[in-house]
Amino acid sequence: MTDRIYLDHAATSPLRPEALAGVQEGLSLWANPSSPHGEGRRAKQALEDARERIGRALGWDGEVIFTSGASEAIALGLQRSKAQRRIVSAVEHDAVFRALPGAQTVDDESVFDENTILAVQHVNSETGTIHPVDDMAAKLRQAGAVLLSDCSQSAGKLALPDADMLVVSAHKFGGPIGIGALLVRDFALLEPVGGHERGYRQGTENLPGALGMAAALEAGEWATDASERAQFLEALAEHRLTIGESVDYIAALTHPTMSAQALLIRLDAMGFAVSAGSACSSGTLKKSRVLDAFGVADEVAARTIRVSIGWSTTAEELENFAEAWKSLN
Repeated sequence: MTDRIYLDHAATSPLRPEALAGVQEGLSLWANPSSPHGEGRRAKQALEDARERIGRALGWDGEVIFTSGASEAIALGLQRSKAQRRIVSAVEHDAVFRALPGAQTVDDESVFDENTILAVQHVNSETGTIHPVDDMAAKLRQAGAVLLSDCSQSAGKLALPDADMLVVSAHKFGGPIGIGALLVRDFALLEPVGGHERGYRQGTENLPGALGMAAALEAGEWATDASERAQFLEALAEHRLTIGESVDYIAALTHPTMSAQALLIRLDAMGFAVSAGSACSSGTLKKSRVLDAFGVADEVAARTIRVSIGWSTTAEELENFAEAWKSLN
């Protein structure tokens, strides 16, 4: 195969042309948005315009705090929350556990009150599982608790859930790397730290990134439609590891005999860029923490990879991968 096919959009999606144009526009407005002179004011106006465009594109009427990406947004929301009790789901991204080492995970005994914040992702990055965040939000709101939802894998693709804080990352939907946001229903939920972003984040604002992020969200269109993605998943249904309701753009595939590492090597040689559901660390195969939390058996996790579709994926590319997968033995 001479042309490589990229199917790792859950990690990073290629930059949309519209986003590139937005970044280039931002680079032409080179002044610091926090500077009081005319150049700074023009940059500030462009930044605030991008903030409004992002909120509008996401259907969000609360506050938008720009960050360097999802990891910073998660840390900001969880560490600066005024709630003292922090609880997370066991299948959260590693960024959540880095922000809260030794975090308490939710179970049937968990109690929620006005002093609690719960972190529950919207779409799982390894399996594509959709979590019922809206249902959780209604229950938590009655208890006075706060809900933070990591929407890195759903923003720009699905309607966002009705949580108090939402995490978004531009490079997951065709925006530039190095820009994301924490969407906050009310600034009163957070302790300010001073500096920029209304005093809730330090560091000079990334104007080119913000403009690129806004443009990527407004672009919206995908090379495939829902029926084409459904056809692809149906062709691989017997190999798909499905846990609950799932999106149509992230699929965990389990091979009957080959290890994830062998699959990655074979597929890469055949021209396909995918990722593993289990990771290799220090030369030792370790089971994915997320798959373990979902209750996936060790021998299944060891033979599972992730295929993720994005805005630039074509139906022909999906057909080529399905054929390649079936040829593996």
